[in-house]
Amino acid sequence: MPQDRISALGLDIGRKRMGVAGCDGTGLIATGITTIKRTSFQKDIAQLQTIVQEREVELLVVGLPYSMNGSIGFQAKEIQKYAQRLSQALELPIEYVDERLTSVQAEEMLKAANISPSQNKGLIDRKAAALILQQWLDERR
Repeated sequence: MPQDRISALGLDIGRKRMGVAGCDGTGLIATGITTIKRTSFQKDIAQLQTIVQEREVELLVVGLPYSMNGSIGFQAKEIQKYAQRLSQALELPIEYVDERLTSVQAEEMLKAANISPSQNKGLIDRKAAALILQQWLDERR
């Protein structure tokens, strides 16, 4: 039996940028929405709050960069801390998915479309966020 539909945001959180993805009304397909250039926590929240309100978001899905051996390293812990702050500020629950290699996968997709990854970092972040959210949506089915 399929899960109830839910409006979720997928987040690919990096030091400089944050890729944001949303799902369609069916809850089946994730697409990139935007890339937020990270400058301050308050500005990040302001931009996310607008998206959350427009899309009536109920949940944040954050990619966690596990180490290749499956452990949670320094970078993953930093992302968890930041994601918890986002969750509290936006008053939304949070779920994590293993995002190992999503950015590499996103880069490969751009190369296949003859788009330069080095010239389109924001697009990579959006695509990675969409891959993170799509993985979560697929796991719910």
